[in-house]
Amino acid sequence: MNEVEVFQARALHGVAHGFLGRKGGVSTGDMASLNVGLGSQDDPALIAENRRRATEAVLPGGRLVTLYQVHSPDCVAIVEPFEDRLRPHADALVTDRPGLALGILTADCAPVLFADRDAGVIGAAHAGWKGAVGGVTDSTIAVMETLGAKRERIVAAIGPCIARASYEVDVVFLARFADADPDNERFFTEGRREDHWQFDLEAYVASRLAAAGIRTVEMLGQDTYAQPEHFYSFRRATHRSEPDYGRQISIIGL
Repeated sequence: MNEVEVFQARALHGVAHGFLGRKGGVSTGDMASLNVGLGSQDDPALIAENRRRATEAVLPGGRLVTLYQVHSPDCVAIVEPFEDRLRPHADALVTDRPGLALGILTADCAPVLFADRDAGVIGAAHAGWKGAVGGVTDSTIAVMETLGAKRERIVAAIGPCIARASYEVDVVFLARFADADPDNERFFTEGRREDHWQFDLEAYVASRLAAAGIRTVEMLGQDTYAQPEHFYSFRRATHRSEPDYGRQISIIGL
């Protein structure tokens, strides 16, 4: 059996964290093996075991808390664990409570983990294109500040997500970003098809973090689409006409 695969960021050294891949779980078929997606069609018992393994790989003995993610800019502060059926509808969560493992699920979107070590405040955000342009990382920083964090001390790391080479978008998509800020056109390069573009989600998220005053931002540079042995990918599953897709998880805890 493969061990749970954990990717870590130098920027978060000393903080329990991990961007997990798809290895080391018990799911089978298209969703093999560490699928943690409660919204997938996988066996709930297998998902529960995968979530347990993921948590133990990052914060042994911790209590995993995740969200009902809706591609919003919304962030919530977590003070105690809750049942999965009570997950808030939001796309980022922060805490200052030891023992809580904050989890973000992705399958091409960018997971972002945050920490202010001095304040003992951490955060995690799900930054797909819609949440990213809507300001989900800005919201995470703001809520961390309500718990005592200082943005000049906060460090952030962007985990595995779909890379520019794999992320083809149309001109309408480009227009959304250009309308929000003309400078956003720098995150797009001409695509292989006419009137199509390649979008650099990771670089865009990093720029949002830097613009918000985050001085240390690390990008792991891992393409979820191009590495099927390591990561789940919604876009890859769609291109392959697979009926469902798995989700990987990124976790940070105190």
